[in-house]
Amino acid sequence: MSDKKIIFSGAQPSGKLTLGNYLGAIKNWNELQDNFNCYYSVVDLHAITVPQEAKNLRANTMQLLAQYLASGLDPEKNTIFIQSHVSAHTELMWILSTMTYMGELSRMTQFKDKSQKSEANLNAGLFTYPVLMAADILLYQTDLVPVGEDQKQHLELARDLANRFNNRYSDTFKVPEPYIPKAGARVMSLQEPTKKMSKSDENENAYILLVDDEDTIRRKIKRSVTDSIGIVQYNDEQPGIKNLLDIYSKLDNKSVEEIVSMYEGRGYGDFKNDVSEVIIETLKPLREKYEYLLANKDYLENIYAQGAQKAEYQARKTLRKVYKKVGLIEKKLKSPIYRAFLHLKHKI
Repeated sequence: MSDKKIIFSGAQPSGKLTLGNYLGAIKNWNELQDNFNCYYSVVDLHAITVPQEAKNLRANTMQLLAQYLASGLDPEKNTIFIQSHVSAHTELMWILSTMTYMGELSRMTQFKDKSQKSEANLNAGLFTYPVLMAADILLYQTDLVPVGEDQKQHLELARDLANRFNNRYSDTFKVPEPYIPKAGARVMSLQEPTKKMSKSDENENAYILLVDDEDTIRRKIKRSVTDSIGIVQYNDEQPGIKNLLDIYSKLDNKSVEEIVSMYEGRGYGDFKNDVSEVIIETLKPLREKYEYLLANKDYLENIYAQGAQKAEYQARKTLRKVYKKVGLIEKKLKSPIYRAFLHLKHKI
């Protein structure tokens, strides 16, 4: 049995990944896969807390899976799967929901934000999805969870539920800790550089997608908001330039100081052109592999089927313990004698 620590993370299939997703999360995931036992899920059940077109959800799910693989996640080293293919997630969620207090869920800041934005779609799933998130994490006896600022509250709920269950029924779940990468990268909007880059931004010039073509990348960087100072320097008074310097530094493995010195006495035009080329050089092989994978549906289907099998094995181990401690009778497969009887009855 592996003594590597377990990491769980996932992303909703709500559209294509951005450069911010890559630098802030997936690039770090690649660095984890040799040293940890990692579970990466396409969390499609979370996506349906808002209305979805069925064909779009299916397409987005396959696209996200392809982007995971194109970005460097190795299915031999990681367990990569679609959340809805492992029913234990929703089974554990129900049990945990009986131990979750209404007040805890009503205090979740993301619920408050989303409910204000979409009062017409104020459904129970939007309210309870942090419990499903806790189930996602606890099901795999997760040690570490890579989290951003907006998810820390949900991890705290998972920790509280693990401790609550363990105290009531005896030790069952590991209590997960946040995983803080050594050098995370927070990529900001190209149009409002004080805000985080997001694929949900209404202005498509605000973000770069991993699958954007070369001309689109050049256009978006050229249109990125900077300032009238005209000097490439790294400070909070120039958030647009600071953001582009961070992107350049993370992708080209140069220090910010080194890059600033390269553009001493040069204008923003040269700097933006070079930022574009660094992004293009990084994303080109990812985009080519992504397009190849999407064209090979059988391969993707094999990857998610194998991933679901691996995930199911670990998930069921945990769920069996939970069922036993709660007092639920575990479902048994029908005996060989009963199956033989059914076969004989069918023949008669």
